[in-house]
Amino acid sequence: MMNCTLKCIALTGIAPHIIEELKKGKPRTLELQSAHNLISLTAASPGDVLMLTSVDLDDFTTGDRGIIVEVISLTINMKRLIEYTPVHYEERERMSARIQLRYLNGAMAKSVEGTGWGEPTFAEVLRPSHFRAG
Repeated sequence: MMNCTLKCIALTGIAPHIIEELKKGKPRTLELQSAHNLISLTAASPGDVLMLTSVDLDDFTTGDRGIIVEVISLTINMKRLIEYTPVHYEERERMSARIQLRYLNGAMAKSVEGTGWGEPTFAEVLRPSHFRAG
């Protein structure tokens, strides 16, 4: 089996049980709130291929393993929360992304870029030359 490379957005710090659930082959919807993943998702669209890894962004480097997924749908939302107390009220905003993904295959990072604050994270990944039929 021949390996080939693909450059794609990388989402880091994804819980291992979520990765295992995606590997079962059914599309799954995730809600992500981490700032670095939200920044990366601003460069993503439905139909794109992403790498997901359980490795934290600070530690993500060449040789780390993960999975390749296809983006089925993606929405980024801003939620406004207001808390009242007898003395004052506090308003907060929380941004989150809901993303529906379908597992394609396993992957390993050949190179990583964009691990600094405020920039999307990309990985060039090694993957088998064929995708798993789903």
